Amino acid sequence: MPPASSETLAREIIATLKAAGFQAFLVGGCVRDLLLGRIPEDYDVSTDATPDQILQLFPKAQMVGAKFGVVLVARGTAAVEVATFRSDGVYTDGRHPEKVAFERAPDKDVQRRDFTINGMMMDPVSGDVIDLAGGQADLAARTIRAIGDPKRRFEEDHLRMLRAVRFAARLNFTIEAETFSAIRELRKEIQDISPERIRDELVRILTEGGARRGFEWMDETGLLQEILPEISAMKGVEQPPQYHPEGDVWTHTLIMLEGLQPGGGTPLTPELALGVLLHDVGKPSTFRVTDRIRFDGHVEAGVLLTHQILTRLRFSHDQIRQVEALVANHMRFMHISQMRESTLKRFFRLDRFEEHLELHRLDCTSSHRSLRSYDFARESFSATPPEDRKPQRLLSGYDLIREGYTPGPEFSRLLEAAEDAQLEGRVTTREEALEFVRWLAGRE
Repeated sequence: MPPASSETLAREIIATLKAAGFQAFLVGGCVRDLLLGRIPEDYDVSTDATPDQILQLFPKAQMVGAKFGVVLVARGTAAVEVATFRSDGVYTDGRHPEKVAFERAPDKDVQRRDFTINGMMMDPVSGDVIDLAGGQADLAARTIRAIGDPKRRFEEDHLRMLRAVRFAARLNFTIEAETFSAIRELRKEIQDISPERIRDELVRILTEGGARRGFEWMDETGLLQEILPEISAMKGVEQPPQYHPEGDVWTHTLIMLEGLQPGGGTPLTPELALGVLLHDVGKPSTFRVTDRIRFDGHVEAGVLLTHQILTRLRFSHDQIRQVEALVANHMRFMHISQMRESTLKRFFRLDRFEEHLELHRLDCTSSHRSLRSYDFARESFSATPPEDRKPQRLLSGYDLIREGYTPGPEFSRLLEAAEDAQLEGRVTTREEALEFVRWLAGRE
C-alpha cells in the first residue's frame, strides 16, 4: 500500500469521524489554498468530537495541545492536526487564552480565528464551504481582513500582525483598512512576542514568495522599525548613482528581495534570503561623502550587525555563520577576474558557493545590471571541479617539522605559499613543494 498523503489522511479522518456521528471538516489554510487553486502545505481538521473521543477512534494519535483540544493523527510521513470546535477565554500573554471551552457548533470556533480567509470550513467530499466570516468574498477581493474586531484579534495574539503581512505578501493581497490601522496602533506589542516566533514568520516572508511586498507592508505598518530597525535605517541612505542608478540602499534591497523567487535555479534557503536582506546593512553607519558617496568599511560593519541581528532572533550558529559569510564576501566579486588562480580556487571553496553567486547576480541586476563578473565567476566555478579547488596538499605541517621548521606565523605562511604554488600548477610533487619552501625561506 502506498504511503498516505496528508490530504488522503485528512479525508479518511473526516470519514471516520462522520461515520461515528460527529461533524468534521477541513479547516483553515488548506481550505483557503484549495479555493485559490493552490496545493496546501498541510491539512487540518475541525470537529465537534472531544479529544477523548478522537483518541478513541484513533488510538495511535497523540495529544499535542491537550488544553486546546488538538490531537495529531499520523501515518507514515503524513500528519494531520484534528482540533475540537472551541471558543477562547481571555488572553493575558499576547499568545494563548487562559482557558477554552469545547463547542458543539462551528460558529464560535470560526469567531476565534485570525483572518476571514482562514476561517472557512469545507466538506472534502461535496466541496461545500461553511463560510461564517465572509472569507470567500475577501478571497475574491484579494483582501486580508481580521475576523471581528481587529484590535481584539491582535491583542489576543500579537504575532497575528506579522501573519497579516505574510499572507498579504504571499498571496499578493491588500490589508483591509481597519485591520491595517489596528496593526499600526498596536505595532509596538510585537516586541512582546518571543524572538523565535518572529524569526519563523520572517523566514516565511522571505522564502514563500512576495518578499519585497512583505517588507514594504512591514514598513508601512510600522512593524519593520519595531523588529528590524537596522533595515529601516536603510531608507534615504543615498548611493553613488554611477553604480546604483536605482536609488537608495532601501530601494536597492527591495529590488533584490523581489528577485527572490521559490523554485528558481538556486534553492531559496533562509540563509540566501537573509544574505540578500542584510548584505548592505552596514551602509547606513558608514555613509560619507568625499569625492563621491562612499561606504568604507561597510562590509565589516555589516558582518557585525548581521551577527547581532541573527543572534537576537535566535538563528542557529550554522545559519549565522553562512549569512555572515555571504555578507563578508559579497564585494569580492568586483575583482574576481584579476584574482590569482590560487585566490580564485580558495574563493570557490566557500561553503555553498552557489548562494554567493546568486547573491551577486541579484546585486548586479538590482543596480548597474552588468553581469560581467557574475558570468566570469559562474563559468570559472563550473569549469573547476571540487578536486581542483581543494586538492590533497603536497605538504603538511609534519613535513615542515621534519625539515626543521618551527610552528609559528612563518611556518603557516610557508604552508600557505606552498599550497598557492600547488593550486597554480607551479609545483606538482612533494619534492618540488619542499624545494619551493626551501627557496622561499632562504634555506637553499
